[in-house]
Amino acid sequence: MSEQMIFERYEIKYLLTGRQKREILEAMQPYMAPDRYAHGTIRNIYFDTDTYRLIRRSIERPAYKEKLRLRSYRSCGPEEPVFVELKKKYRSVVYKRRLILEQQKAVECLMRGKKLPLHSQIAEEISYFCSYYHNLSPAVFLSYDRDAYSAVDGSDLRITFDENILARREGFSFGEGIYGTPLIDRKMTLMEVKTSGGIPLWLVHWLTRNQIYKTSFSKYGTAYQTTIYEKEQGDILHA
Repeated sequence: MSEQMIFERYEIKYLLTGRQKREILEAMQPYMAPDRYAHGTIRNIYFDTDTYRLIRRSIERPAYKEKLRLRSYRSCGPEEPVFVELKKKYRSVVYKRRLILEQQKAVECLMRGKKLPLHSQIAEEISYFCSYYHNLSPAVFLSYDRDAYSAVDGSDLRITFDENILARREGFSFGEGIYGTPLIDRKMTLMEVKTSGGIPLWLVHWLTRNQIYKTSFSKYGTAYQTTIYEKEQGDILHA
């Protein structure tokens, strides 16, 4: 596999109740259809420094921030391909670089700061990122069940629904099972609207009519605050 991609878009998030999710799915029917990853469990391994420099910086809400992760849409072994993703955000616009590499090779390169065994601009950017931050290692394993939809008119609009969002600090392998600490109430759904342009009027009208407003929810940020930061503070208090 040699798929490499660059995304540039807005990603707007909303927290929905079960009733709201059912209603938006009904409203979407004339405009959206299940996409290539229509339903499945997404697995992510986020990399960070030993002081969690990347996520600490992100939580401060700077104009520019960046994250590095591995992603798989299924359980897979160490020699199977996964996505290596460098995600940057500048003034609300998300820029994502993605390439494919064997899981074991990807982990070795990211942790040791070695150049990726691929020749491309994206590989160079990721290799530079790793050498700049030094000593990156797996920090959080994030998984969630996702339903994904794309616009039927051919535009780049995507809407995803994430549930059962779990985080853990062990079992950093895509061959491990799905378990961890829940990051949102199991009755809630995180909806993300992804687009390089504006939100379509039908969706604006639905959001306005139902008084649903965007949220700044970050999966990795929430995972850090609930599974790492709180534990660090507890250790300090009991030292």
